[in-house]
Amino acid sequence: MTAFKTILVPLDEPSSAPAPLEAAFLLATRFNAHVTALHVRPDPTLMVPLVGEGMSGAMVEEMLGMAERQAGERAGEVRAIYDSVRLGHPLPEATRPPTDAASCGWREMTGREDDIVTRQARLHDLIVMARPIDHDSAAGNSLNTVLLDSGKPILLVPSDKRTDIASHIAIAWNGSTEAARAVAYALPLLAVAAKVTILTAAEKGGEASAGQELADQLAWHGLTANVHTVDAAHHAGPALLDSAHAVGADMLIMGAYTHSRLRQLILGGVTRHVIGHATLPVLLCH
Repeated sequence: MTAFKTILVPLDEPSSAPAPLEAAFLLATRFNAHVTALHVRPDPTLMVPLVGEGMSGAMVEEMLGMAERQAGERAGEVRAIYDSVRLGHPLPEATRPPTDAASCGWREMTGREDDIVTRQARLHDLIVMARPIDHDSAAGNSLNTVLLDSGKPILLVPSDKRTDIASHIAIAWNGSTEAARAVAYALPLLAVAAKVTILTAAEKGGEASAGQELADQLAWHGLTANVHTVDAAHHAGPALLDSAHAVGADMLIMGAYTHSRLRQLILGGVTRHVIGHATLPVLLCH
């Protein structure tokens, strides 16, 4: 199994920057990986079609200048947080691949955040992002765009600072394609975890549970996993998070949007609940 070697951390607001950086640096140290901290400045000129009609050229120039100054101030604040977290670990900065050592680097780009982050995510092994406070906010929409369009796993982290990560991993297993992809991507993490627990719904009849089948397959990778049955007859999202906490997991692995995102937007769903309420890191894969 291939370890994570490149980790992307998109950083937007200063308030949400520390947690994903801390988590990424912990993982980089464990896997001797490179962390790319990416901040995307909005392009003020993209605002012109929205605000320019009926305004004088001078007013447009003034608004563009103000937007540029605000973008520069926010970029400076995010960069300062990156520098502070980096020095606290510390990780050396690098622009070329190291031979076998953890490293990090800062990258700043200008344009549409969703497009740039998604494109850069496709070039990295893992994306680490802060859990959005509001699922329907700009941060929530950005998360969903990267999750659905990048083809790469996202590690979603809560705001609290962590000194360890992925020592006891829980896997939400329902046998779906998305869950299978999540487990495959998570193999490097599972290999270094002290404990692995598979969370699965109760099976009807006397057949071997889907969770036990996954445990048997993981054994081929030299991994030992326990199986824990989740009573998720009515409220699968809360039951899943409750079970993860009950077994003492400090990370959850799950497939995202097993049903269509439109259905989840209308009816609610496990993915939306987990994104909105998880207090432990969650690795998501679509």
